Amino acid sequence: MDIRREYHFGRVIPCYAGRPANAFAMLDEPAQTAPDALAVVDGATRLTHEDLHLRAGRLAGGLAARGVRQGDRVALLVRNRWEFTALLIACLRAGFIAAPVSIRSEAPELAYILNDCGAAALIHDGDLAHVLPPEGEGPAMTFNIDSPDFAALAGAEPAPVATLAEEDTAVILYTSGTTGRPKGAMLTHFNITHSCLHFSLGMKLTAEDRSLMAVPASHVTGLIANILTILSVGGALLNLPRFDVTDFLKLATAEGMTHTVMVPAMYNLTLMRANLGEWDLSRWRLGGFGGAPMPEPTIAKLATLLPDLMLVNCYGSTETTSPATMLPPGCTDRFNSVGLPLPCAEISIMDEDGREVGPGVAGEIWIGGAMVVPGYWNNPDKTAAEFRAGYWKSGDVGSMDADGFVRVFDRVKDMINRGGYKIYSAEVENVLAAHPAVAEAAVIPSPDPVLGERVAAVIVLAEGAKEDEAALKEWCASQLSDYKRPESYAFQRDPLPRNANGKIQKRALY
Repeated sequence: MDIRREYHFGRVIPCYAGRPANAFAMLDEPAQTAPDALAVVDGATRLTHEDLHLRAGRLAGGLAARGVRQGDRVALLVRNRWEFTALLIACLRAGFIAAPVSIRSEAPELAYILNDCGAAALIHDGDLAHVLPPEGEGPAMTFNIDSPDFAALAGAEPAPVATLAEEDTAVILYTSGTTGRPKGAMLTHFNITHSCLHFSLGMKLTAEDRSLMAVPASHVTGLIANILTILSVGGALLNLPRFDVTDFLKLATAEGMTHTVMVPAMYNLTLMRANLGEWDLSRWRLGGFGGAPMPEPTIAKLATLLPDLMLVNCYGSTETTSPATMLPPGCTDRFNSVGLPLPCAEISIMDEDGREVGPGVAGEIWIGGAMVVPGYWNNPDKTAAEFRAGYWKSGDVGSMDADGFVRVFDRVKDMINRGGYKIYSAEVENVLAAHPAVAEAAVIPSPDPVLGERVAAVIVLAEGAKEDEAALKEWCASQLSDYKRPESYAFQRDPLPRNANGKIQKRALY
């Protein structure tokens, strides 16, 4: 697809010239050309693209009949089920702004998000009613998906398709909030169409593909990489209500999964807890991953057990509407990188003074391009602080080599300063994860009155492994400079604490 530079959001950026007019048009085209093709599998429910769009149209009509207007925010506290996808399309069709919320949110988090975005309506799973705000403190309209009220909503006359501008906000996604209050990234139709094109063109997805959604639908990966991308090419979405290794493999086998995007921990758990030879995964050709580095032993084992599976490293964030870089499918000698900038993305590695550094030199990764959101909802201060001259300051430390491949070392705030030596936690974690006794590892700073910080490791032992600090110290001594090696170890059997987006919550380990 041809690329040209255009002016959007005060930026001049590379854009796909032949892109759809908006996110709904992107989904409507395959629904018009192949209405009888399978679109969603959700347990016993199987919907064609025509079925899905009819249900979405009726949901949009039901909300409109109750006073929701174009530009109003509709909060979705909904699991991975067909209703989430239909509601998302309903919002895109009518010009409502969808505001998905993690189903793991507690009452104060949900209340903050509903208040911050000014939600006109909240739609929720029945068993999540206990986290809703008290009556009078939430949206005027609240619908329980498992109630007659929602059935009435879904039985309305379809709403007409709204007149949509591609720079209109389509979705507000709240960041995980690990460093403070969540921020609502404004994903526009323009951002979404470019990200879906990046995924579909980069991975060569077609209407024959079946994408299994194992990550939450409310996360940018589930929303963009799974739901909207696969539907935009006329393929089918396979809903997994929550990640369980056996359920994942059962669904993948039964429905002929060809594609998924998951965090590395999910691949690790699958290898640890299942014999892949017992399952028919012959159609699985693309395994996207992101959010954390994939341990080299995991890559090697997957290559042995599933030789036809192409692993694709994708790097991005909520603020970049998911992907900013992608490792080209089939590229097996660059797994230490997150790939190349996508066609409509621009990456600069900057020093602390805002100057670009040379190839191979570490600095903060700044990301520009058609996928980068214009800012945060109702938060001009954070927008001004994190977006500069059309670029989003990622907060990640990385580098770019002479061939354009990007490496990510760590979060700027996740570096350990040991007597002036800067240590990337992720580098030490990768070394530890390669040891057969280690299922997971987190490296954190330990306060020290002389050096400022020392390196400490929290180890989740692999099944059947014993605590052996001496063996791990010997392993690290063979792999790392002396100042990078952990000086203390804590062992546990329980998985590391993670937020709703799968990121390790290191504060809970201090």
